[in-house]
Order: sequence, then C-alpha cells, then structure tokens
Amino acid sequence: MPKFIPALLFAAGLAAAQTPLSFEVASVKPGGPMDPAAIMAGKMRIGMKIDAARVDIGMLSLSDLIRIAYKVKSYQIQGPEWMTAERFNISAKLPDGAKEDQVPEMLQTLLAERFKLAIHRQSKEQNVYALIVAKGGPKMKPAEPEDPKADPVPAAAGIRMSGDIQGKGMVVAGGANGNQTKMTMNNGMMHMENSKLPITGLVEMLSRFVDKPAVDMTELKGEYQVGIDLSMEDLRNVARASGMGGAMMLAGAGPAPGGAPAEASDPTSSIFTSVAQLGLKLEPRKLPIDLIIVDHLEKLPTDN
Repeated sequence: MPKFIPALLFAAGLAAAQTPLSFEVASVKPGGPMDPAAIMAGKMRIGMKIDAARVDIGMLSLSDLIRIAYKVKSYQIQGPEWMTAERFNISAKLPDGAKEDQVPEMLQTLLAERFKLAIHRQSKEQNVYALIVAKGGPKMKPAEPEDPKADPVPAAAGIRMSGDIQGKGMVVAGGANGNQTKMTMNNGMMHMENSKLPITGLVEMLSRFVDKPAVDMTELKGEYQVGIDLSMEDLRNVARASGMGGAMMLAGAGPAPGGAPAEASDPTSSIFTSVAQLGLKLEPRKLPIDLIIVDHLEKLPTDN
C-alpha cells in the first residue's frame, strides 16, 4: 500500500468527524403573532415534532431554539431581549440514517448558518431559588401508573390544546412523558393540574413565574400529580416575558401591563403559596450556573 494512503484515510476520517451535523434541507419562515383562536382550532402548531424523516417546529422564538439546540434551560441563555419576541416555523428534512438525538446539533448548525448565531460558554455565580423539600415532606401524589394497553406517547409530538378555559377547562397535552395540564379559571385565579410532571418540569415551570431561576435541589425522583394556582398578575408576567402577551386572551386576562415576576419577599404571591402547599419551598441562594452567552445573532434568517 502506498505510504500516502493511510494518511489520506486518516485526514478524511478527521474531516468527517469535524463536519457539523446538519439538516438535508430546511425552510425557515417567520411565524407571525400568536393567534389564540387558531391555536384552539388546531390550525397553529406550537412546539417541535420529529418523525423518521422530518422535523417540524412551530411558533418557537430564537430563545426557544437556542435552548433546544444546546440542551439548556431558558435561564441559562443570556442575549438580547428581542430573542423571545419573533417566532419562527421551521420544516426540515433529516439526512438518511439520522437519529432523533442528533436533532439538537443539527439545529445548532441551522442557527449558525441562517441566523449567524455565535456563542460562548461561561460559568457564573447567580442569585437563584433552590427548590427544596419543606419540613413535613412533599405533599404531591405520585402520577398514575401507565396503562399497558394505551398507545405509546409519540416522541416530540408538539403541543395540543382542547377545551375552553372559561368553561369546563382547557387541556394542554404534549411532551415525551405524556403529561397533560388541565387549566381552569375561578374567581380571577387559574388552576393548573398536571397529571404526570417530573420535578425537572416543575422547576422549569416555576422559573417562568419568579424573578430568579429555580434550581432543583429536592433529590425527588419520579413523576407527580402537581396542582398550581396562579394569579392574573403571574400569568401576565410570564406572557410578557415570553413575548406571548396576546395569547393571554386565552385566559381572559386582557392586555399585559407592566409588572415584575414574583419575589420570595412577597408573602402574598400565589406561586410561593402554591409551592408551599406542595410541601416544597423556594429558597434564595447563590449558585454557579453554566451559561450560553449570545455574542451575535441576526433577527431574521438568510433566504431559504
């Protein structure tokens, strides 16, 4: 064998290893404003759906896309505030033989190519809320066991909504674990009842309603039935922060005025009261957090 052949093979293998994964083809289009009526009618898709050959993403912000691409929580991303405002629809074809767990890396490539995303990583000590077990222990019921005869929950199936939040309640279904959230309104409060929520999901939910990131320090495993009561002010704050103020009409809350997320020093905040009723506590602490720092990002993608 000529001496240069092994060197060529090594170089080819090294180049292949360094080539980032990417979608075979992808269409990226602005999603426009959130339309509650279209969502309820099933005409506006929210979230990400993956099948054997395609990835379909509906009405996600650039902040959402970065979170999925780099497998981090929302509070771990630092960048311009407008990242949460504009929403996009993406339809992409997977390469032959691609696996679902490779989609985040392909999304990284898409963000770099189409939105010119550049990031760096940094660990920084931050003020957070540590979610801990309160005295007396947790008061949540374990999730009901799965029915072995039920159809399996499709992976990454996106979010589906049904019902009427002002009537018998609206059900939001979606996610790989099959959790369903039923939302009802009563006396100006929204009650959210989750059928199958892991603690990681609870922490992600709580982080949207409080003024600092929530971090799981409960050491609790498994999935639980979790009920949370939220005031209209809590709902307006999270809608405004996520760029979904218009969608608050789903809750009959009207436009989202100014305001700040709840703080632990406010004993009347509905979110801290709800957490206490679960036998848990949000305790202010300082902890090192791994961050994704956005150095550059375009507001609009390059042409399809």
